[in-house]
Amino acid sequence: MLVKDIMKRPVITIGPQATLREAHQLMWERGIRHLPVVDEGRLVGILTDRDIRLATSVLKPNPLSCDAKVYEVMKRPVLTADPLDPVEDAARLMREEKVGCLPVVEGRELVGIITGIDLLDALIVLTGATRPAGRLEVLLPDRPGELARLTAFFAEKRINIHSVLTYPIADDKVMNVLRVETLEVRPLAEELRARGFEVVWPPEKPWSR
Repeated sequence: MLVKDIMKRPVITIGPQATLREAHQLMWERGIRHLPVVDEGRLVGILTDRDIRLATSVLKPNPLSCDAKVYEVMKRPVLTADPLDPVEDAARLMREEKVGCLPVVEGRELVGIITGIDLLDALIVLTGATRPAGRLEVLLPDRPGELARLTAFFAEKRINIHSVLTYPIADDKVMNVLRVETLEVRPLAEELRARGFEVVWPPEKPWSR
């Protein structure tokens, strides 16, 4: 999945000479928290509702008035994404830089914007959680052929796999989270264990404290 698949467009923007009052009103009317700042078609900054609150807070030594200009508060330079960036790269950048959105730029043109909510929506789609499915977690050795061996089991059972997510547990182990086209996963888990697979979920016994 690419950034272009999840970005919002057209993008609601504001000019640098607009007031914070105008920016806040626009955010409230459109139900958004991030405003790219565009000057003569060029992206020059980003403004958030938090920026406005902090700038105008009476708790600040020298708070700005609501009539202060956007350019006085906006963040710059702006972190951006490309439409063809993988969504996981965009998510990593947002996490590393602790930002809540990324304007999407193609060449010099602002073509979209993605937020943390868009990334959560993408995660739901990528995990197959939008469709009824059973869920299994299987711990595999981190070596070639193990995932193929696991998926072959489901092919043999003629059970469709909606999604597979993997992440390392140790230097030599990988957790595989599968969503499959059946809700009857306990019999599958039992047979997987009988064939030597290490099934973490569903557990052999009901969980208890």
